[in-house]
Amino acid sequence: MKKQTAGRDNLGKLAPKFAELNDDILFGEVWAREDILSLRDRSMITISALIAQGSYPQVKAHLKLGKEHGLKKEEVVEMVTHLAFYAGWPKAWSVFPLIEEIYNE
Repeated sequence: MKKQTAGRDNLGKLAPKFAELNDDILFGEVWAREDILSLRDRSMITISALIAQGSYPQVKAHLKLGKEHGLKKEEVVEMVTHLAFYAGWPKAWSVFPLIEEIYNE
């Protein structure tokens, strides 16, 4: 996995400790544990959790990451369809335009 700098790039001046924890601990250590869960698996879990929360800006960012980690458009569509029954129909509905945007770039 490439070194994550999104925290420092986006929040480094405003919240340097938060940015450090994001880049070094969350992505540098937790996401790096690929011997236990693959990056693809972690992307599926993270996208699902973010959809359940309704955190759409983060869903969009993690859809991009999931695409990089090998998630296919059809798999994400099926994931969201499944999640609609557990996380809520409107939340799932709101994700489909993001999928279109990310996978049609």
